[in-house]
Amino acid sequence: MALPIETFFLSPNHQGTLQSQVQQMIAHGILSGRFGTGEKLPSTRKLAAHLGISRITVTLAYTELVASDYLTARGRSGYYVSDNAPVPPIYQPQPMTAESVDWARAIGQRYSGGRTLSKPKDWARFRYAFIYGQTDPQLFDHANWRQCALQALGQRDFSALTADYYDRDDPQLIEFIQRNTLPRRGISANSDQILITMGAQNALWLTAQVLLTQRRTAAFEDPCYPALREILMQSRCHMAPVRVDHKGLPPDAIPPQADVIFATPSHQCPTTSTMPMERRQDLLDQARSLDALIVEDDYEFEMSFLDPPSPALKSMDVDGRVIYVGSFSKSLFPGLRLGFLVGSEPFIREARALRASVLRHPPGHIQRTAAYFLSMGHYDSQIRKMGAALHARRTAMQTAIDAHGLEIAGLGGFGGSSFWMRGPAGTDARQLATDLQEASVLIEPGNAFFSGQDTPRNYYRLGYSSIQSDRIAEGIARIAKVIGN
Repeated sequence: MALPIETFFLSPNHQGTLQSQVQQMIAHGILSGRFGTGEKLPSTRKLAAHLGISRITVTLAYTELVASDYLTARGRSGYYVSDNAPVPPIYQPQPMTAESVDWARAIGQRYSGGRTLSKPKDWARFRYAFIYGQTDPQLFDHANWRQCALQALGQRDFSALTADYYDRDDPQLIEFIQRNTLPRRGISANSDQILITMGAQNALWLTAQVLLTQRRTAAFEDPCYPALREILMQSRCHMAPVRVDHKGLPPDAIPPQADVIFATPSHQCPTTSTMPMERRQDLLDQARSLDALIVEDDYEFEMSFLDPPSPALKSMDVDGRVIYVGSFSKSLFPGLRLGFLVGSEPFIREARALRASVLRHPPGHIQRTAAYFLSMGHYDSQIRKMGAALHARRTAMQTAIDAHGLEIAGLGGFGGSSFWMRGPAGTDARQLATDLQEASVLIEPGNAFFSGQDTPRNYYRLGYSSIQSDRIAEGIARIAKVIGN
């Protein structure tokens, strides 16, 4: 029996190639039970004509499905669903009924409902998307990343792809971080002092879980990275927000009971201010006097295109009290979820054991792909390309902001990829963001960055990592128009 050709159609929302979409369409039909064993598929010519695509595309899709034993080719007769194709389980689902569980009582700890950042899922359709941390596909080195991924899939790297590292990491990636990434920040570390994480946020979570208890106090910047505040709340420690100034975290404002101090000296999040060297030394001295540890989140050090970045706080640490958090997700792409921790061996040992108990290790294939991309020089080339593009966008944005009389509240001295803005008194940035969406403009309201209840409402952030330079001036003009400047 031949399958009716009307059962085949392409999805307009599919992200892959036409060949992969045809493969998935047929495989899904078999797995869902719509296409049964022994049924004949339409000829490659007929299906190509029906779908409006090339015949060779359908032929290649059929060939791949034959190799996977979903289909079988019978000489001149055509293609059929294979006798060995996966057979979907047949069961009678239970009828839907109203749930009787009282989830308000059953849930022991709540993680939702916090003050977090959010953006529309379709943010890319906005013409003027001043959204922080997103990747511009025109700046990413797709070709070389693909080649590195293919190389990591090769037989030579089979163990890196398939092995259970348990609590270890890819030695090639560790070696690159140790010999190339950390020396750029003035940091020296051995392999037992480095741990790969699922991005900087995972590194912060591991750190908080290892260092904090319900009896300990965490001092952190205000405003700060909202996810850090949520992580600290989950640890149930005592929380001590410290209001930052134009130089970042003021050491003399840190409360004496602080056990762990979280800071972003290179690019304060979200104000982008850079902590001067004198204050960095004061922060180390204050931590020593309090016998406190410092967690340095150096999330954006690669985005220093105006001037060379200052050495990391960790490079000035002679006591071993600074724990360093780095990330490749900002400089490559956020979906990579690859970061690292650097600290004294006793700390890394505990963080490694905790990571192993929760997620074992980041995927070996991702680690090896990143190791190739970094070690072959592609990463440095991309950083240079991104730096030049971000520099041009920053210049265009600074010019437009000045021309329209908007106020910059924080300005980093080395680069970065965002501006921290302050609206006129009485401005509600959340309402401003809603109004601007009508003009195809996206901004990030600043309220989520502040701690406490009585927080400023007139701050907002403008990112420029994913907006083209030729759109910046018009986007800023639209913001100024809605604000009333």
